[in-house]
Amino acid sequence: MQSYTIGQAARLLGVSPDTARRWADAGRVATHRDETGRRLIDGRALAAFSIEVGQGTAGDEETPYTSARNAFPGIVTAVKLGDVAAQVEIQAGPHRLVSLLTREAVEELGLEVGMQATARVKSTSVHIDRT
Repeated sequence: MQSYTIGQAARLLGVSPDTARRWADAGRVATHRDETGRRLIDGRALAAFSIEVGQGTAGDEETPYTSARNAFPGIVTAVKLGDVAAQVEIQAGPHRLVSLLTREAVEELGLEVGMQATARVKSTSVHIDRT
């Protein structure tokens, strides 16, 4: 399972590294240390925490206006596979994005909860890039 540094987690959550560090210090999200002593956050734990942050910040501050061709880097929080189709949810800071795509595309990208991905929005379509 992929792990994220405090800086990477901050970028995915849409906050400063200082804020992410304070949340980790307060025990809001669990961390562990790698062999070099860096603090890391497990991908699944970050995915769950990003949902909490997204729900808690909704409405707290103004949502930025964006163009139709924006990229939303975030973390995969859910993957639901059907026989032919699939649904992928990404939490990108306070934004929750849901994309419907083929099961084959999800399998080719290797998408799973806790991994970093980017949702690209153009018109009414949301495209997922593995990052």
